[in-house]
Amino acid sequence: MVIPLGIRPPKPTLRMVAATGIHRGDRLYQQDQVAVLAHPRVQGCVLGVVADGMGGKSGGRKAADQVLLTANQLFERFAPEDEDAGDLLRQLCSEAHLMIKLTALSAEEEPHSTLAAFLVTPDRHCHWLHTGDSRIYHFRGANLMRRTLDQSYVQKLVNEGVLTEADANSHPQSNLLTACLGTVQDPDPVESMIWDLEVGDTLMACSDGLWHYFNNRELGTVLHSLPPREAAEVLINKARQRAQGGGDNLSIAIVRLEDPS
Repeated sequence: MVIPLGIRPPKPTLRMVAATGIHRGDRLYQQDQVAVLAHPRVQGCVLGVVADGMGGKSGGRKAADQVLLTANQLFERFAPEDEDAGDLLRQLCSEAHLMIKLTALSAEEEPHSTLAAFLVTPDRHCHWLHTGDSRIYHFRGANLMRRTLDQSYVQKLVNEGVLTEADANSHPQSNLLTACLGTVQDPDPVESMIWDLEVGDTLMACSDGLWHYFNNRELGTVLHSLPPREAAEVLINKARQRAQGGGDNLSIAIVRLEDPS
């Protein structure tokens, strides 16, 4: 095969193995929502979404449901070959935020939700966006490459050097967010990009009900050593054990990239 100078051959599509998990924890109501969506027309295009709803027994669930509904609608229409993945995630954030605010007006509730979403495209790029304290992790093998930083009061203290990461987990105000969907102030989402995913890479999005109970090394070891479905089960079960009867709702979305051969 002769390739003209200056033109790169297309990257072979990687095989993606995915799993999701969700548990009510020790709460009375489930307010998390999670999904991994395969594009209906384009192979190698996948969207992972986690939404941690807040606002009472029905308000939080309505907010999280709205995030997933908006994600499904936008991804169904998304054309990876012609449209920008970052634009899709920004649109998901803004439209879900607006719809949650409209829900609050009609239902006289105060629904809010976090958002953690990553979009893998056929060219092996990954765009991600988050607001609130639901996280996205990128592991290469068992090694953490990058994760999102929470939009929370304690993360602000960590950034300022007032708290350590270890102290932040046990801080009494660790659940105070500085941004999320559905608030009076528009969200200020944080975006990032991974240019070249590789075989052995794993992407994980999860709510604070799960990540709160693990360090990065533990997460990487489980995700690297087990298939996604088993890894999700192990992490949920271990988080439930460590919560000792006081656990929050928890949700997790995992996508691992494998050699297609």
